[in-house]
Amino acid sequence: MMRILGIDPGSRITGYGIIEDSAHGYQYIASGCIRIKVDYFPDRLKQIFDGIVEVVERYQPEQMAIEQVFMHKNADSALKLGQARGAAICAVHTAGLPVFEYAARQVKQAVVGKGSAEKTQVQHMVKILLNIQGELQIDASDALGISICHAHYQQTAQRLQQGLLR
Repeated sequence: MMRILGIDPGSRITGYGIIEDSAHGYQYIASGCIRIKVDYFPDRLKQIFDGIVEVVERYQPEQMAIEQVFMHKNADSALKLGQARGAAICAVHTAGLPVFEYAARQVKQAVVGKGSAEKTQVQHMVKILLNIQGELQIDASDALGISICHAHYQQTAQRLQQGLLR
């Protein structure tokens, strides 16, 4: 059994999602969002860091998976996203957790089966895969999707090591 923390980093909202991956499948543990309430950017990074430290202390994950930064149209936004990602990575690294990174397309492929899936499709499949009833915030569903993606990749790596895939 492995407890996995997925993080969808953002400089205003950072989503987190925790699942347990066992022989019986995935089990939803928790999810939520760290909502940043300040404008001064260094204070935002500290809130992300402190929020992730609190999540790690509360739920005791064994591994962390996070989405890689992709360059879109706005370089400034990508830089801020990268810094938010760094704050989250540092927060889990202080707890000694290994960090795994996945591209957005990998996450969508693992969860939906299509690398170009929309966020709402990821949200829908996460709810089905984890048997979540009711509302699920989009940033939290993205984070849970990252957790599921990591679980898929870990399972495949284990099978390869055991010689079960040829």
